[in-house]
Amino acid sequence: MLIDPIELTRTLVDIESTTYNEGVCGVFLAGYLADLGYDVERQPVRQTDPGVPDKGDRFNVYARMPGTSPTVTLSTHFDTVPPYFGSSEDDIWVYGRGSCDAKGILASQVCAAEKLYANGTPVGLLYVVGEERDSAGAKVANQDGHGSQFLINGEPTENRLALATKGALRVVLTASGKMAHSAYPELGDSATEKLIAVLHDLLAAELPVDPEIGPSTLNVGLLSGGRAPNVIADAAEAQVLIRTVGDSGAVKEIVDRVVGGRCAVNYSLDLAAIRMKRIDGWETMIAKYATDISSLTAWGEPLLLGPGTIHVAHTEAEKVLKSELRDAVDRYAELAASLM
Repeated sequence: MLIDPIELTRTLVDIESTTYNEGVCGVFLAGYLADLGYDVERQPVRQTDPGVPDKGDRFNVYARMPGTSPTVTLSTHFDTVPPYFGSSEDDIWVYGRGSCDAKGILASQVCAAEKLYANGTPVGLLYVVGEERDSAGAKVANQDGHGSQFLINGEPTENRLALATKGALRVVLTASGKMAHSAYPELGDSATEKLIAVLHDLLAAELPVDPEIGPSTLNVGLLSGGRAPNVIADAAEAQVLIRTVGDSGAVKEIVDRVVGGRCAVNYSLDLAAIRMKRIDGWETMIAKYATDISSLTAWGEPLLLGPGTIHVAHTEAEKVLKSELRDAVDRYAELAASLM
């Protein structure tokens, strides 16, 4: 069956699958691959975030052709960040949420798998949920690597082979205080002032730098706290994401020292920085973002490659070049065949 990666990208983009709402897209994907002749396995992924209802319909999709035991697996995720918006296209681009991160990648991988199978070199396909939040799908998939020896993970690298990816350390800071009338601040204890002081010091802290991967970076992504403008705040919280370049333990030591007991510290996500091998003849890059690779260690030696640029991922202008989608089909096939 001849598959058009542009058409499949748009079909996938038009199915809303923001993180925690991947069920409908999973059903489509499992059925689509089954119709192509694959043996399809659904891997249930339970909801662990207490703030989000568990609808019981999330699952990863693993597929391989009947009677095959692939040693190379093509993989990416099919959840997206919010807000959802559907697809459109012009002569050059495909637009829409997930077009480059990572449904266009998924479409190119399926086309590459069909090309490889037609040439007698079957690969496995692994598509997971939850990458944009907590890598929950990857952690479930990692319970069984199905004999895979190489994992070609897909993220937007502009079809260059990544030599490394940064890690991700999510830090939740919680400050406690005492409510009082704001006219008498001496009677209270402001949690927001504590938190602001901690964040100021964290932003000024020197974090590790790697000569190849670059500097660690820190983003204060979410802030909340207080009751009203005229009330001394009794509670405040910040969620911080640090892009790590090495052992996260060194970063945790810095955070703990800077915080100094002024706030409670919880490390809610810790994805390791990963280094990968160089292959002659391939243009390379360093991925400043984290991926599911550190949670898929059972699937073999990792490589990272995909169409699209990360600079438009997670934005209202998300898009991917049609030429890169088509080129990715050949690149995935070439890379997988070379590994086998």
